[in-house]
Amino acid sequence: MSIRWQIHLLFIIQLVSMGAMEMSGPFWPVHLHSLSHSDDLFTFASIAVYVGPMLGIMLTSTFWGRLGDRFGHKAMMMRALFGLAITQLALAYANDVWLILMLRFLQGACAGYIAPAQAYGVSIESPARRAKLFAYLQVSTNVGSLGGALVGGVILDHAAFFWINFSAAILCTICLISVWGLLPVVTPKGKNRDAAPDATSVAKISILRSPQIISLLTILGILLLGRMVTQSPFSIYVLNIFDVGNWVVGLCYGLLALGFVVSASLWARYFEGRAARDVLGGMCLVIAGCVVVTLLAGMTRSIFVFTAMYFIWGVLLGATTPVLTALVSREAGDHRQGHVLGLAQSTAQFASIAGIALGGWFSQAAGLPNIYFLVGLVYAIGFVLTVFARARADTIARPSEIPGE
Repeated sequence: MSIRWQIHLLFIIQLVSMGAMEMSGPFWPVHLHSLSHSDDLFTFASIAVYVGPMLGIMLTSTFWGRLGDRFGHKAMMMRALFGLAITQLALAYANDVWLILMLRFLQGACAGYIAPAQAYGVSIESPARRAKLFAYLQVSTNVGSLGGALVGGVILDHAAFFWINFSAAILCTICLISVWGLLPVVTPKGKNRDAAPDATSVAKISILRSPQIISLLTILGILLLGRMVTQSPFSIYVLNIFDVGNWVVGLCYGLLALGFVVSASLWARYFEGRAARDVLGGMCLVIAGCVVVTLLAGMTRSIFVFTAMYFIWGVLLGATTPVLTALVSREAGDHRQGHVLGLAQSTAQFASIAGIALGGWFSQAAGLPNIYFLVGLVYAIGFVLTVFARARADTIARPSEIPGE
């Protein structure tokens, strides 16, 4: 099988597996409400059922990434899909709220499929096409999320919640068999013990001591935090501010993902092969655009303007996570891809949890109508950090530009 077909297979497997997980995503509160005996328990469970998997991924992604660097990323993909299949099957039969919450946490801790899939893709893809790879795989995640939620709704309309999780377990098992049977084993570069490490690999032996990687992960985390601030109060905001139907809420939410899907590969192609300082310079403009778009979304009282801003916001987001993740991957070196991408995944989950918590607190403390001004402020902070990172990258690059060196 050619490399291109292996990349396409990765896309399909990630789309199906992430779609399987999102089949139950929007409907957990409906299921938990039928199992909860008090309003307080339901309120806690409806938050914990989403935060639990994020927390599990955050705590374990770096560990699984290091194992992938040592034993191979295909093995880690199979381990993650096996964890997803088993926990989804257990969730299908779970009828206790606390058992469900425990299984959701274990699902995140034992699974974490995205990081090893990215690391496996890096191991077979050309370094020059790394940004396109991350964009391609994140498009599969977004398409899978949209399709999975739709399929889950159809199942729930015609059958019990049990069949959503049971179907997801079957789909994850099919993905596991596909990885095992169709994708070749790629020997981790770190296994070549006889080769003398070059200066670059020695310099990058400790990821957490690299100021460039730390600054990139910080920027990535801030941008994801800003994106997640509106996650919890979004539907209430749209319904209260614009007085529209639930289908409009779904449309606005879907337009954000649609904007990401249509733009991610174009942004990756635009930034492909550029130096880090040039990428960060372009990222400053993208983040500035996010500030403007989110402030306009918060100020408008026209649902048409709001939906347009959400689509544009999605288009801009298509340039952030894939391109920044590619920069992080480039800085780490080939023998530490599992470690650094696991660290990036942990950062993303921590930022998502923080964003959800911050959005929930702010909407209560400062009022729901002001929520998008907080998003704009978070993006402004990300803009300042990116300007500093760009200046530092420019300082590092400048000595190499001296003639004769």
